[in-house]
Amino acid sequence: MVRLGVVNRLAAARALIVFDLEYTAWEGSRERRWTGPGEHREVVQFGAVRVVPAEGFAETAALSVLVHPRVNPRLSAYFTGLTGITQERLESEGVPFPDGLARFTAFAAGADALLCNGADAEVIAETCGLNGMATPFAGTPVIDAGPLLAEAAGRPGARLSSGTLHTYIPGVPDLGAHDALADARMVAAAVRIALSRQSRESGCAFP
Repeated sequence: MVRLGVVNRLAAARALIVFDLEYTAWEGSRERRWTGPGEHREVVQFGAVRVVPAEGFAETAALSVLVHPRVNPRLSAYFTGLTGITQERLESEGVPFPDGLARFTAFAAGADALLCNGADAEVIAETCGLNGMATPFAGTPVIDAGPLLAEAAGRPGARLSSGTLHTYIPGVPDLGAHDALADARMVAAAVRIALSRQSRESGCAFP
């Protein structure tokens, strides 16, 4: 069971950042846990929304940034097929990782917490390490909402992909999988529904 304190903390937050990433991958890399030769988890896209819990998780701002991987600058065919992000689009729209991280950090400034679904915070830390940078957000909690979402889906302990949340939690829109901004919006919708359920069960008020 997700701790009630976490639920209350999220419900009482003035502003939350819900974020998602797309990061380098190859055929079978997830199953290998990125242990193949030269494989690293490097951020390729930041997607994030700022939401206000007191206003029913109303979205007040959004961010989508493509960034160039440093170790593996050429995207794999597997990654492109999964996300639709082509090498040409990356070369045209992408920025260096430090610039993308700075934009994401500025976007998140002033939030009470950052939420993701799974290992996204670890991927940012790994990419920072590959770029010789310190991991940001030292003063802002980063919360994995995965357990909360799994409970809302009736599958406690499971790890649910952000892009499939609509198949498990009624009310979550199907915005298409493997676009970081779309996935962030689906996670935000799922968290709102999960918090509403938890709040009702505990007798707390939540919009």
